[in-house]
Formats: sequence, C-alpha cells, structure tokens
Amino acid sequence: MAVRKILHIDMDAFFASVEQRDFPELRGKPVIVGGQPESRGVVAACSYEARQFGVHSAMPSAQAAKLCKGAIFVPHRFEVYREASAQIHNVFKAYTEHIEPLSLDEAYLDVTTKAAEVGSATQIAKDIKRDIKNRTDLIASAGVSYNKFLAKIASDMDKPDGLYVIRPEAADAFIEQLEIRKFFGVGKVTEKKMHKRGIFTGADLKALDKAKLTQYFGRSGDYYYNIARGIDDRPVRVHRERKSIGAETTFEKNLLNKAQIWQKLLSLCERVERTLQTKGLQARTVTLKVKYSDFTLNTRSKTSLSAVQNQAHLIEVLPELLKKTEVGSRPIRLVGVSVSTLSKRGEDEAHSSQSLNIEQGKQLGLF
Repeated sequence: MAVRKILHIDMDAFFASVEQRDFPELRGKPVIVGGQPESRGVVAACSYEARQFGVHSAMPSAQAAKLCKGAIFVPHRFEVYREASAQIHNVFKAYTEHIEPLSLDEAYLDVTTKAAEVGSATQIAKDIKRDIKNRTDLIASAGVSYNKFLAKIASDMDKPDGLYVIRPEAADAFIEQLEIRKFFGVGKVTEKKMHKRGIFTGADLKALDKAKLTQYFGRSGDYYYNIARGIDDRPVRVHRERKSIGAETTFEKNLLNKAQIWQKLLSLCERVERTLQTKGLQARTVTLKVKYSDFTLNTRSKTSLSAVQNQAHLIEVLPELLKKTEVGSRPIRLVGVSVSTLSKRGEDEAHSSQSLNIEQGKQLGLF
C-alpha cells in the first residue's frame, strides 16, 4: 500500500489576524478578540503579540487584561471570518477533493494523488501557503506527514508561518522525544494523570503495553498505544456531518458550591456559542452533563421549538436542567454543556449574546 500524504493546514491566530489585516492600525499590537475585560467574557482568539504575555483562547478577558496591560480588545466578526474561511477552502479545492474541515481555520487534506503527480507533498504545502497569502493576505502553517495525528502535531511545530515535515522513517524518533502534553488528545487533566504514572514523553508512553494503558486510561488505552507507535489509519473524511457541539471541564477538586459551578457553566456556554457562530449553525436540543465525585453520570436534556444560537439561549434553558440534578448537594467532578439537533442558521438573527452574573443566577433561584 502506498504511503499516504496528509496535510494539516492551520491558520495562524486566525480571528486576530483578520482584524489586523482589515485594520492596519492593529498590526504589530496585542489584539484580543472576545469579551471586554469588564464583562464575564473570554478570549476567543489573540494575536501572537498578546500570546507573548501568556494570553490564550478561553482565558477570562479580565485575566487577559491583567497579563497584557496594552491589549486591544475587539468584538468578533464571524461573518468576515466565514468569508475568509471560504476563500481558504477554495484554495484547498485547487489541490484535492479530499478535505476534512475541522473549524473555520484548520483542515486535513489528503494529497496522495496530487503528490504522485507533482512529486512532493511538501511542495504542495508550500504552494497552498503561498496561494492563501496571495488570496487572503493571511498566513497559514502546514504540517506534512503520512497520517492525521502526525500532520496535526507537525503544523504546530514552527508557528507562525510554519512548515514542518515528519517522514515515515523519522516518525519513531520524533514521537519518542515529544512531550506528552503535545500529543493530540492529551489535555491538562490527562497530562497530570500520565505524569503520576511516570509518563512524560512519547518514549514513556511507548514503554507501556496495551493492557496496562487500558487499565490506566480505559477505552483511550488503544488510542494511546497506537499513536505512541505512529499508527493512525483514520481517513480524511470529506463529509463530516456534525451531530452535536459541546464543551466540558473536569475540576481539579470536586465542587459543591453552586455559584462556582454556575461560573464554570457560563464559560462552557460561551465556548459552545463560539462554535455555533463559527460554523453558522443553530440547535434545538440543550444537554447538561454532570459527573459526581463517585463518577456517577447524570445528563438532562431539553428540546425547544425555538432555535438555540447563543449563550443567552443556553442560559435560559440551563436553570431548568440544573434543578433536575443534585448540583449543590453532591460534590461535582465534571460539568458539560452540549447542543444537538443542529441545522444551518436562519436569516433571523437571535438577540445578542449576553453574560449572566452571580446576582442574576440568584434571581433565577439557582443558589
């Protein structure tokens, strides 16, 4: 079987870069796209100038303002981002039909056939980066490898404006020296669990057999076993019909305080809203997920006739769902919010997103 040629293209600081492109006075300055510091909003994206101060996406805007004193906060413009994304995807289509969008600003491309014609997947990646710059005046980073796992890691190696190649013969050595936190699918919580097991690098992960990994990490054990060996046979899926959009968080310590849990839920709602906005979708069903300290899982859902499009809509539904759980009376390990029954957003725009503070939560009888 021929070795596949997979690209992962990831736009650099996409939302912030679009703002700097359209407003030259923002170029070279720390730009943060998202909620204002005085709000309960979060950072949707930030420029590399802001990242130097430790700012990152999903961080509370108030915290970002403290880290980066000269930050310039701008509201998001999703229609403009979607337009730029469409131009970028038109570039992809000139090179392959096998495109798997992951979000507005990143995608997998299978260029195996095209690479056989031109002789180099790396050259295709260079050409795509050039064409994106010429068409949109935006910068992309590219990862090139023989599977999706390695291509995605490669695209993050030399940002911004990166191009990194992981060839089959170099994959084992690359994976073995890679810090475990850089493995796709290993978040902060899993990273801590792995560190407790003495797993700090790919070599440490590879040293464990499948049975031991399954014992430690359940169903994810097979995945970790394979990626430690550079094995990822997932195809680039051209049609990825999304059935749900969600966000969840596992607390470092079990929480009992309703106000603290509500604050976490607000942040999750904002993340769900951003995904709905960027993909131009709306939903009908809202689901609340609660995992108690004893790992008991509780989910509560509600389907409404009106479309759920933003954080404000989610906030209207959550109090009813919360009252059907034991939040506040049992320690909570994890909470999550998701939406399903998805459809394309209609022409009628919903009322603007809003945040809900603790006082408003009290008025709803949450705590």
